[in-house]
Amino acid sequence: MIRILNAAQVSNEDIFARTDAVANVGDVVREIIAKVRAEGDKALRELTGRFDGAALSAIEVTRDEIDAACAAVEPEFFDILREAAENIRAFHEKQKRTSFILNEKDGVVIGQKVLPIERVGLYVPGGTAAYPSTVLMDSIPAAVAGCPEIVMVTPPGKDGKVASAILAAAKVAGIARIFKVGGAQAIAALAYGTESVPKVDKIVGPGNAFVAEAKRQVFGKVSIDMIAGPSEILVVADGKSDARVIAADLLSQAEHDKNASAVLVTDSAALAEAVSAEIERQIPDLARADIARASIDNNGKIIVSENDLDRAVDIANDIAPEHLELFVEHPFDWLDKIKHAGSVFMGRYCPEALGDYFAGPNHTLPTGGTARFSSPLSVEDFIKTTQFTYFTEAALGRVAGKVAYFAEKEGLGAHAKSALARSDKNE
Repeated sequence: MIRILNAAQVSNEDIFARTDAVANVGDVVREIIAKVRAEGDKALRELTGRFDGAALSAIEVTRDEIDAACAAVEPEFFDILREAAENIRAFHEKQKRTSFILNEKDGVVIGQKVLPIERVGLYVPGGTAAYPSTVLMDSIPAAVAGCPEIVMVTPPGKDGKVASAILAAAKVAGIARIFKVGGAQAIAALAYGTESVPKVDKIVGPGNAFVAEAKRQVFGKVSIDMIAGPSEILVVADGKSDARVIAADLLSQAEHDKNASAVLVTDSAALAEAVSAEIERQIPDLARADIARASIDNNGKIIVSENDLDRAVDIANDIAPEHLELFVEHPFDWLDKIKHAGSVFMGRYCPEALGDYFAGPNHTLPTGGTARFSSPLSVEDFIKTTQFTYFTEAALGRVAGKVAYFAEKEGLGAHAKSALARSDKNE
């Protein structure tokens, strides 16, 4: 059963406490990465057989497989995928940055070029659970950024096939190259390349503890988006809220993972009790009841800030959740008070599930309190900048002495001589 805590009577340790029962996977992942680097495709086939139970004849998904998958999904689902993709694309188009040039002084031109990352690798969870939403969320910002090559990896089922829904989403998103490989071995393949899988410049996308650790270990060889932890939802609710709906929203994240975190912060003790009862009533009806049960028992909590919604918002900021629902009467009155959250869902008619699939803002979000200093996946993650500087001879002459003086202050005489060398060329 979910715990109910009184904010005035508990310590921060109780408020922040959570259980992440993840084994130490560092050594295992290190061995997998080394094996893929040494053996390439051979290692991918062997590891896919060992971990996914699939015997692969080919690692790359063929055009025929994509066509067959698209034919297998319902036309209604295809329409929903297309509409969701349009919403995601429209939102991310607003994030695009442009290059600039400054030419404010005679003979001086400085500027910055905004360039897309050339080759991006998307990791999409698969196998027993298929997430076509992740395909859209991770690929469309890269396409909007102008990345010329986007490749995708995803684990196959035991039949050696990728889920039809994932391939249909890839078709809608315009992803041409897809590889049937998952886990740490997929991250290693993207980071270092194999005979089949191209080496990329950046890896994005969520995954299990092995995927997260592999991303951590290859960072520096390639860029990554973030180290994503278990899913989180925090609901700030006033006493007028519907306990049945709040319970449903909390369970929408609890069903993700036994280590997921579902938290309600409310100014009403009565609502806290009602939500607790609703959670118990709803869990048995869930297809993933065992997972939700473990999540609620291990990491679920209701925090009561008696008659003080401002305190509830302060607690939410301290926790800095991945998903934050403002389940209150006038949500926009509170939005400016939210300082730390991955994505905010406003009002009584905005379930977090809207963000997972359809609304347009990205669902790849910072977890584990990292929303205090990091951001959702965006077009920004798929660009890099290059600066440029141009001085004429006269412009350099006006400042060379200052540059040299500065360099000497740092004890770097060669820098100083370089700044002055052009004026000394005839001496």
